Amino acid sequence: MIPVSLISKSVAFTALPPLSLYIHVPWCVKKCPYCDFNSHEARGGFSEKEYVDALIRDLEMALPQIWGRKVYTVFFGGGTPSLLSGEAITEILRQVRMLLPLSGDAEITLEANPGTVEAAKFAAFRDAGVNRLSMGIQSFNDTHLQALGRIHTADEAKAAIDIAQLHFDNINLDLMYALPKQTLDQALQDVQTALTFKPQHLSAYHLTLEPNTLFYRNPPSLPDDDASADMQQAIEALLAENGYQHYETSAFAQPNRRSRHNLNYWKFGDYLGIGAGAHSKLSFPDKIVREARYKQPQAYMQQVALGAPVQTEHEVSRDEIPFEFMMNALRLNEGFDAALFCERTSLSLISIQRELLDAEKRGLLSRDIQRIAPTLQGQRFLNDLLEIFLADKD
Repeated sequence: MIPVSLISKSVAFTALPPLSLYIHVPWCVKKCPYCDFNSHEARGGFSEKEYVDALIRDLEMALPQIWGRKVYTVFFGGGTPSLLSGEAITEILRQVRMLLPLSGDAEITLEANPGTVEAAKFAAFRDAGVNRLSMGIQSFNDTHLQALGRIHTADEAKAAIDIAQLHFDNINLDLMYALPKQTLDQALQDVQTALTFKPQHLSAYHLTLEPNTLFYRNPPSLPDDDASADMQQAIEALLAENGYQHYETSAFAQPNRRSRHNLNYWKFGDYLGIGAGAHSKLSFPDKIVREARYKQPQAYMQQVALGAPVQTEHEVSRDEIPFEFMMNALRLNEGFDAALFCERTSLSLISIQRELLDAEKRGLLSRDIQRIAPTLQGQRFLNDLLEIFLADKD
C-alpha cells in the first residue's frame, strides 16, 4: 500500500488533451419510445435562424475556456440534425472556422434520419464541409421499425443510404438488436442487409429500457438475456468475417475508418458541447470541469440571450477521475496504452494499483507494462469491471 502522503492530491497537466466540438440539435419529427436523449418533437416547426444564432453566440461565449486550442473533430448530434437546412449547417461551420483553429483534416460528422432525407440536403451538407454521415437506420424490418416508433420504412432506409453514398465516402449505419419479438435470424438479416451497402462503419446497439422513456413505462416483449447474448455474439462474428474491426463495445469499422470523434471521448479527450442540453468536458492546467447546458430549447435560447447558457458546472475531483477515465477507456476492446492514463488524468497508475489488481484477480482485466485492456469476460461484464474503480464503492 502506497502511503497517502506520497500520492498527489492535486491535478496538474503538462499538456491538455485533444479537443472536439459537439453541436446538439434537439428537435426530431417524432420522439421514439426508446430514446432517452435530449430530443423534442418539432410540433409546428421551430425557428431555425433563432437556434443557429444561439449556437453561434454560445460558441462565442465559450471561447475563453478553449482559447488557442485546435479542434480536431466536430459532431452534429440530436435529436435529428438533418432537420436543419443546408444553409444552416453552412453558416454554423463557417462561424466555427472563423472562431476556432479547426484542423485542416477535421472529421465533421452529422447524424441523419432516413425519414428526413432529401438528395439536395445531403449535397448541401457535403458542400458545407460535413465529411462523415451517421444514419439512424435501426432495422431493415418494417415490423420492427414500427415497434420502435421510427418514421421511415425499410425501403426508405435503403433509398436514403443510396442517396448518401452519392455524396459521402465515410458513412456510419446505426442498427439495434434485441428488439421486440425479434429472432436471431431477423437480427442477422438486418446486419446482412447493411453489409450489402459496404458502409465504412457500423454501430450495433442492444436495445435497453432507459428511465424516462415510453418503453420503460410500458415495457414491450423483448428477447431474454440468453437470446440477446446469442444475437450479440452472432453479429460480432458476422461483422468480423466481413472485415470489420470490433474496436468498441458497440462500434465496428473497416480498417482506418474508426470514428475519430468517439475515439476522443473514449480516450478521455476534451470536448466542448454547445446547444440545448449539450455536455462538455474541459481540462485546464489544474482541473477538469464538466458542464451541461439548459435542456429545453426555448430555455436554452433565452439563457444564451442572457449570457448564461450553462445550467450546471462540476469540477471533477481527483478521486472521481480514475472512474471517469475507465468508464470511457475500458469500452475499447483493445484497451489503452498505460501511459495514456497518466497523460489524460495527470495521475500515476500507482494511485489505482489496488483496483487494477482486483480487476485482474477477477479475470476482468489484463495488463502488461504497455497496455491495459478488458478481457473478453470484462467486455461482457463491463459494469462489474467499472464498479471496481468507483471512488465511493466502499
